[in-house]
Amino acid sequence: MSKLYYRYGAMNCGKTTALLQVANNYEERGMKVIIIKPLVDTKGGDTIVTRIGLSRKVDHLVDSNENLGNYLNKLPDDISCILVDEVQFMTRDQIDELFIFTKTKNIPVICYGLRSDFKTIAFPGSLRLFELADDLEELYTICRCGKRAKFNGRIVNGKFTTDGSQVAIDNENDVSYESLCGKCYLEKVININDNN
Repeated sequence: MSKLYYRYGAMNCGKTTALLQVANNYEERGMKVIIIKPLVDTKGGDTIVTRIGLSRKVDHLVDSNENLGNYLNKLPDDISCILVDEVQFMTRDQIDELFIFTKTKNIPVICYGLRSDFKTIAFPGSLRLFELADDLEELYTICRCGKRAKFNGRIVNGKFTTDGSQVAIDNENDVSYESLCGKCYLEKVININDNN
């Protein structure tokens, strides 16, 4: 039976690069993959883009109100794998639909996304994947101090903030993110340090 996979990590851990590598691995063996991402992820439009310059047009953009099962059930039978980028932005129902698809069609679904937002709160799509995924894998990146980064600090106009909506796309409207370890997150974002 095929599995639902969730590969997650902080910003800059190479999630999209890993997705493109998996797609290449399937395709060089003559297998067909479908790549999807949420429509709310406006970075790159209908293309997924990596920080190292790789990009690829997606096969389908998923609207937040979409019944994803309808799209998945219309796919041809020769699909070998579904790859999902920025899965944290999907709804709980859409994650359920991915789970149902992989179990009823016996086709693996590999999802890539963030565990939590800039306030350390889990995204609904991520939380549902932690509840349903057959296989969880954390991808790692490095904090400014050299330790493993697990948190995403949001920077607006050059300053860390804990204000704003859960979704704000990187490099749009003066918003950027920095991957931080727990200690640096507390110091830089929350302003808690050893002297407090």
